[in-house]
Amino acid sequence: MVFVGLVLLVALLKGIFMFFMRQTIIVVSRYIEYDLKNEIYKQYQRLDQNFYSTNNTGDLMNRISEDVSRVRMYVGPAVMYTVNLVVMFILVIWAMVQVNLELTLYTLLPLPVLSFVIYSVEEIINRKSEKVQQRLSDLSTFVQEAFSGIRVLKAFVREAHSDEQFTKQSNEYKKASMELVKVNALFFPALLILVGLSTIITLYVGGIKVMQGAITIGNVAEFVIYVNMLTWPVASLGWVVSLVQRAAASQQRINEFLLINPAIVSGSNQPFDVKGAIEFEHVSFSFPGSTTTVLNDISFKIQPGQSLAITGRTGSGKSTVAALLVRLYDPTSGTVTVDGFDIKNANLDALRAQTGFVPQEVFLFSDTIANNIAFGIPEKMRQEERIARISQAASDAAILDNIMEFPNQLETMVGERGITLSGGQKQRISIARAIIRNPAILVFDDCLSAVDTRTEETILANLQRIMKGRTTVIISHRASSVKDADHIIVLDQGSIAEQGNHAFLISKKGLYAEMIEKQSMEEEII
Repeated sequence: MVFVGLVLLVALLKGIFMFFMRQTIIVVSRYIEYDLKNEIYKQYQRLDQNFYSTNNTGDLMNRISEDVSRVRMYVGPAVMYTVNLVVMFILVIWAMVQVNLELTLYTLLPLPVLSFVIYSVEEIINRKSEKVQQRLSDLSTFVQEAFSGIRVLKAFVREAHSDEQFTKQSNEYKKASMELVKVNALFFPALLILVGLSTIITLYVGGIKVMQGAITIGNVAEFVIYVNMLTWPVASLGWVVSLVQRAAASQQRINEFLLINPAIVSGSNQPFDVKGAIEFEHVSFSFPGSTTTVLNDISFKIQPGQSLAITGRTGSGKSTVAALLVRLYDPTSGTVTVDGFDIKNANLDALRAQTGFVPQEVFLFSDTIANNIAFGIPEKMRQEERIARISQAASDAAILDNIMEFPNQLETMVGERGITLSGGQKQRISIARAIIRNPAILVFDDCLSAVDTRTEETILANLQRIMKGRTTVIISHRASSVKDADHIIVLDQGSIAEQGNHAFLISKKGLYAEMIEKQSMEEEII
């Protein structure tokens, strides 16, 4: 009874210490995972537009999910099982050697083979698992694109073709999954065979030793227990080695990513109160890695409160001017200044916070209309004031009436990327999001292309009031959007072809007048 009590006490102590070990190592590994994910996400926020143009979304997601998870498995389970193996191995081998050295050597003979087999099988499982993960990623990407482009699918009656493609992707995923299942099916039988072999050797050699009188039957039973105690720690050695290798590769990928220095960084931490004077001095630009010149020796100047319109044919570089102004990119040569300061040396956050930018490609978050409009204003604002500002911005963008027709009005969920809204509605919500901030500079990058002429007139009339006292840059190919600007620039193949006000450019009978005439003819035909 004393020994029974002792065994129970030791088992209880083992359980307690195992609990504290897991609480220490596994919990710490989760904290490390938490810190690493936050560090990677902060790095994502720091990196510039060019980085996202040259890296695909799937790879970026893998760094913050799969790679971090593998590192966590190293600093958590791998460390824990290694400590467990070392401690258990030392204690058990010491106890076995105390009984009989020769039997100990025979008993341990299959264990290195077991560890090697586990390592080899684990490598195969890892390769198969990564293949399954890749197939699943491809399948998820396909489904996401199908959902996002469901309107196009239906419009072109491509449902059957999409279904065939999905079936093909599903079969690829099923095939990869079945290969993994087959390897897993062989894993445990191989493990049991090797464990059983070790037990058989122990019984055979131990039986001979008993007949020779070297040990007792109790010693043989003791060795069988020791073998079972060592089986899992030794088997886990191959798994741990595999975890370490995968974690090392993942940590290297993470380190390479974290060491990337963004090309666009804030030049100063000093406060920057933007007045609105903008000047481009001999600005030329080519996208990184490209030899094609997008802008060539562009120069212009806007005084605070003035409006500038930039027009031209598709591909003439209009949107690039907007990207340089909000410093998504830096010019290849020349300087862009705001209030006399080169924006490379200015506080980037302050510049962008005081600039209302409506991009050509509208992006709405999967949230309510109210939260999308209020995206750029402080969250701590009083609810009454917040709703009033949202409503006013929506009204100025000529979208409030549409919003009020929805069942949930401002609390209407817009769906992923605003799929539940029309193109014109998304553009107007994007305009409301820009003007709600009351910025010193407004930049509209062809943001009225998806609205009808009547709505455009309403928005422009409202913008005339909002634009008072603010520097405004309007980029558009529509004459109705640019004709009232103080100064108009006509771009052609990246260079300034003409500039002046509407009346001057019409009288010049050049490229601008030709564009206006063509648009007038199109409107008459319509």
